[in-house]
Amino acid sequence: MIGALSAMFAVIAVWIWVVIGVAVVAVVLGGATLLTGRRRGGGTTRPPSRPSQPPVPPPLVPGEEPKGGALAAERPRSGARRAPEEAALPAPGPTAPPAPAPAPTVEVEAAAPTATYRSRLGKARGVFGGLRGLRGRRVDPADWDDLEEMLLRADVGVATTDALVADLRRRVEAKEFAAGDDLVAALRADVLDLLDVEHRWDGATDGELASGRGALPGADFEVVAPVGRQLRFDEEPGVVNVWLFVGVNGVGKTTTVGKVARQEVAAGRSVLLAAGDTFRAAAGEQLATWAQRSGVEVVRGAEGGDPSAIVFDAVQRAAARGNELVLADTAGRLHTKVNLVEELKKIRRVADRPPGRVTEVLLVLDATTGQNGLNQARQFTEAVAVTGVVLTKLDGTAKGGIVLAIQRELGLPVKLVGLGEGPDDLVPFDPREFVGALLEA
Repeated sequence: MIGALSAMFAVIAVWIWVVIGVAVVAVVLGGATLLTGRRRGGGTTRPPSRPSQPPVPPPLVPGEEPKGGALAAERPRSGARRAPEEAALPAPGPTAPPAPAPAPTVEVEAAAPTATYRSRLGKARGVFGGLRGLRGRRVDPADWDDLEEMLLRADVGVATTDALVADLRRRVEAKEFAAGDDLVAALRADVLDLLDVEHRWDGATDGELASGRGALPGADFEVVAPVGRQLRFDEEPGVVNVWLFVGVNGVGKTTTVGKVARQEVAAGRSVLLAAGDTFRAAAGEQLATWAQRSGVEVVRGAEGGDPSAIVFDAVQRAAARGNELVLADTAGRLHTKVNLVEELKKIRRVADRPPGRVTEVLLVLDATTGQNGLNQARQFTEAVAVTGVVLTKLDGTAKGGIVLAIQRELGLPVKLVGLGEGPDDLVPFDPREFVGALLEA
């Protein structure tokens, strides 16, 4: 009996331990599940709630766009995504017409004001401002000193100043006039008379001397009949006109060649450029840029090459292509260097060989150099028979009186003047406009 009870108690104990073990296992597994849920959900789980209905948007006011954009009012209430082409459809209802696209703005560059003598000769006008003090009164002996000072300060030069003042003094002493206004008018008339072109030195002469003039003493060229200030161009079949541009460094020769090419092309002539300045490295590129602007071709050679050969090739090519005019740039030569001057003479001779004919040798001078420009003109004239002068940089600090000295002392006509840096600021010299800008109030 006792043994049976012991066996029963043993079975009961085993079941109790089994139940306890199952309970412990259940508690452990429940805790692990709770911890895992917190890690994944970030907190305690809530029972799922009933899905709420989407809010009904308020009625639209005509002309008002719903919140969230025009497409917010037609967003589907289901969670399904719309096709891209469907989403691009406009919202139903009245819509305002699309605003017209603004017209493209075109920036138009304002045209540069036309250069005039009066607007560009402010420095020279200031020098002659003392003439206004002569208005309305008689000429005083002290006025002669003031007039001489004004002329010298304007770069007219000593010789030309003495000639002008001596003529005016003689006429006052002869009682031709006594009022200051008459003196200013007489000075203006004398300057215009001085600038009158009576003859031209021309190395491209045909051998016929002007009546009563003959050859100039000490010169290897002849004086020909008057032709005025216009640039000479011979309209002869088979002849290639050659215009040489000479001068020292920095006066603007290459730029002058480019501007003259622009003018001649606009006049309807067929032009070819010759890059004869092989000494300055950038001269060829600069001339090529001007050629591109004018729509013409340029003949170039190697840096440091023979400039006379380049000019000769340009003349031959012009004859073959039917070009009427060759504009030849040359290196800036120091007029005191004999060997460099001889090189210019060679260029001059080569360019004048048929079919070429040198019809212009234009000396380019910087107007700001004053009387030094007169010395340059003397040297170049003796070397290559200069036919005319191009006066650059007449605006700004230039005083302009060098025009009178060149005309009176050398007989060289100033044919072109530069009144600015623009491509169209190189204009024919007009004596009346020039004198009016200097002497008229």
